[in-house]
Order: sequence, then C-alpha cells, then structure tokens
Amino acid sequence: MSKGIQTIIYPAEDMEKAKELFSTLLGADPIADAPYYVGFKVAGQDIGLVPKNSVKAAGPLPYVHVDDIKASLAALLESGARTVDEVRDVGGGRLVASVQDPDGNPIGLVQDAG
Repeated sequence: MSKGIQTIIYPAEDMEKAKELFSTLLGADPIADAPYYVGFKVAGQDIGLVPKNSVKAAGPLPYVHVDDIKASLAALLESGARTVDEVRDVGGGRLVASVQDPDGNPIGLVQDAG
C-alpha cells in the first residue's frame, strides 16, 4: 500500500552550501544533520540532501512511502519501470530502492523499519 510521496531527496555536490540554501528556502533548520544526510521537515514534507555520489539520480528524487517495498518494486517492474537501485538498507532497517518509469522519470520507494 502506498502512503504517497512524503520524501524528496536532492543530490548535492557541496552539502554545506546546499544545507545553507535549503535552510533559507524552507525557513527552517535541519532536523537531521550528518555528512551522508541532511533532513528538513516542513509542512509534513520531508526534504533530504544527500551527497551527489550516493544516488544515481541526476536531480530531485521523489520517494513514495510503501508498506512492502519488494512487492511495490515488483509491481512497478511489471508495469514497465526499470531498476536503478536495488532494495538496500540505509540504516535502522529503513529500506530504499529506485526505478525509472518508461519516460526516464525517477521514482524512489521507501519502507520504514518496523
């Protein structure tokens, strides 16, 4: 089951500059601040910054939160998507994967631990 797009990840060449820019843009300080992830939560939306070399997306990557990432990934592949990143644990049991739709648009999937 989909819980909708709740997270958008932006790859950043310079995490400190990106953090400053997004703090200004969103009018908020990060709720998570680590070298591998800087996260903001504004109006119920999670916005994350990650090092550019940690994702295969050239630009923003929207993540749909799902209950069963493997079933959701399989359904997308059957519907014509192409795997970009296989399912992987990014810490604490949180699983992520990404695909491209037939037009090349990125789609991320995330399954929270628990």
